[in-house]
Parts: sequence; C-alpha cells; structure tokens
Amino acid sequence: MSLMDKELGRRQLLGGLGLLSFGTSCVSINPLKPMFDYKGLKSLGPLQRADSHGISLPKKYSSRVLAESGYKVIKGSGSETNYKWHQAPDGGACIPAKDGGWVYTSNSEIKETGGAGALRFDANGQLIDAYSILKNTNRNCAGGPTPWNTWLSCEEVVGGKVYECDIYGKGSQLRKGLGSFQHEAVAIDPINMQAYLTEDEVDGCFYRYTPSAITNGVMDLDNGTLEAAKLDSNGKISWLPIANPNPEKQGLETRYQQKEATKFSGGEGIWHHEGQVFFTSKGDNRVWRYDIRSKSLGIVYEQKSSKNGILSGVDNVTVSSDGHILVAEDGGDMQIVVIGPFGDIYPLLQIQDQDHSEITGPAIAPTRDRLYFSSQRGGRLNHGITYEILGNF
Repeated sequence: MSLMDKELGRRQLLGGLGLLSFGTSCVSINPLKPMFDYKGLKSLGPLQRADSHGISLPKKYSSRVLAESGYKVIKGSGSETNYKWHQAPDGGACIPAKDGGWVYTSNSEIKETGGAGALRFDANGQLIDAYSILKNTNRNCAGGPTPWNTWLSCEEVVGGKVYECDIYGKGSQLRKGLGSFQHEAVAIDPINMQAYLTEDEVDGCFYRYTPSAITNGVMDLDNGTLEAAKLDSNGKISWLPIANPNPEKQGLETRYQQKEATKFSGGEGIWHHEGQVFFTSKGDNRVWRYDIRSKSLGIVYEQKSSKNGILSGVDNVTVSSDGHILVAEDGGDMQIVVIGPFGDIYPLLQIQDQDHSEITGPAIAPTRDRLYFSSQRGGRLNHGITYEILGNF
C-alpha cells in the first residue's frame, strides 16, 4: 500500500467540500467566483438530447465539427487548407496569436509518425488556417502551453522527449532539460518560472523543472534541474533532484533514481492556475492539487470516495479563468466533467455512441466563449474528430 493510500485510509475525504485533509493542512478549490454569468453551469439544468453531431450539451450551447483525421481542414470561408488533420488527436491548448486571434494546438498520438498540428483562428473566431507544427515524433500524447506562447509536445513512450513548437509552424526544438521518460503533460508556473510534469507509468513520478536561466521572460528548457516529488505524512512535498534526467537505454530510468520519490498511478493531464497545479492520475481516478506556495498536495476528487462519482477515466485537464476544473474522460461516460465550487461535480457535455473513443485536448479560447476538444477515435474508420463548442466558459 502506498503512502497516499495509507493517508486516505485514516483521514477523511471531504467530498462535499472538494478537499482532503492532511493533518492540519487542507486542499480545496476556489469557491468564490461562478463559472458562468448565470450562477454556474449547474443552474442550466441537465444536458439536452444529443445534437446533430452526437453531443449532449446544456441549453443555449452548440457544437460544430472543425476537423476530421485524414481529411483536409476547411476554412471558415469554405476553402480548403493544405493540411490533412492528423490521426489520433490528443492533448491541446489555445494559445494567443499576434493578430488578436488564437491557435489551437493538437498532438497526434501515433507511433513514430506522430507530431502535432494546429488550427488558427482570427480575432472573430473564424478558422483561417491549419498546418503542422511538429513532424515524425513518437506518440505525442499531451503537453502544455508556455507563457511565451509556444507549445510543448510530449512523447508518451519509454525515453520520450519534449519538443517546443512554434505555433505558426516555423519549427520545433527538442528540450532536453525536461528529461527523457514516458511523458504525459507539462504545466508552467509563470510566476516562479518552473515547469511541472506528469509521467504515464503505473509507478510514475510528479516532476518539477527549474531552469538555469530566464532570458526576456523565456525559460532555458535545455539546462536546469529536474526533480521528483516526495510526499510526507502531512501532505507536504519536498523535491528530490534527478541526477540523470536523460538516461541512455541501459541507464536507470528517471522514476527509479530517487527511491523515496512518491509514485503516482498513471499521471495524465496537468494545468497551472493561480499558484495551484492540478493534475490527474488514471490508475486511481484522482484529481490532485499542488499548492506551490505552501508545497502541500491534496486530492480534489477521487471516484471511489466521492458522493457523486460520475467522473471516471480521468485524463486531460484544463482550468477556466475563474477556477473551475474541466476533466476529460478516457472512456468513462465520454464526458467532460466540471469540478466546481465546493467540490460540486457535473457534466459539461457528453458524446453519444462513441464508447470506443476518448475525449482529448480540452482547451478554452481566450475569449471564453469557445471550448475545443477531440474525440480521438470517434469518426469514420475510427478517425479522430475535433470539435468547437460555443457557450460561456
């Protein structure tokens, strides 16, 4: 039994308040601001009957298909782009563009020919282009945006790498400082300028990276210190340095270099929000919250202990500007589930008749009126489909 499970066994999981007590410290989500102008998504009532795209949404919300794997992306004007949307779309993010629009990045979780693509939107939300931003990498699962508006694409393979991508398709660079392991996702703290990373292994670690230098607001992602988290009995994290973040094939893998590092069962999505780092672990269906200032770690949600355990198959995660956690399901009920104020849990949407697929890459546009995500294998011949939801986020 792990240290975390021992703590769960003897301390109370306060599901109704969305927090877990570790001794005298408590971990909770921000209950102060509603997610929507009309007092939260929950006030909108139940999800409606599936629309023409097979998506159940709240009233006044609508969906459209933006791209399907293997087919050229169509611009909002009706003309074709030159880019065939990639197979197995996975993690993604919305990144502001220089012209007032934004770019939605999307990884391709395909073996050896993965990479990442992008959809570019103008300031009015019109789709104006699509193109590749990374080619011929291996099972690019999730990743994360940077404060300097690039995309970090992570390989989910043993010895996997992280690549930094220009969102306009002008090139990519291997970032060796972030280590070589079975990466899932990365989130950057823009205040302290440190990166946090998850590892998709049954005995994976939770990592932190500190650069050796910061130049004009850009972290050095090649030279720095990679560390693994150690959780104590009071819910506090200490950080243990990884001596060799890029071991050779015969070298000791990063997660085994520090024997005291805490193990997390299948680290998945991760997101930074106002001094907090939220991440998921699929092996135990948990959503975690790390408070950077207090160095405390706790559980926001655990399915087996929740009074409302509708969320399962936890995977990619994002957080709205007012602190609501959106978690995509890999399987489960094919929902994006919201963890709201005081730990209330409810579905934002559900895809019908695609139980063989998974929801990936949820991302909110800077305008807060659009949500993007994919169904990785939901289309024709199990091709991926990428959607846009119009609403209020």
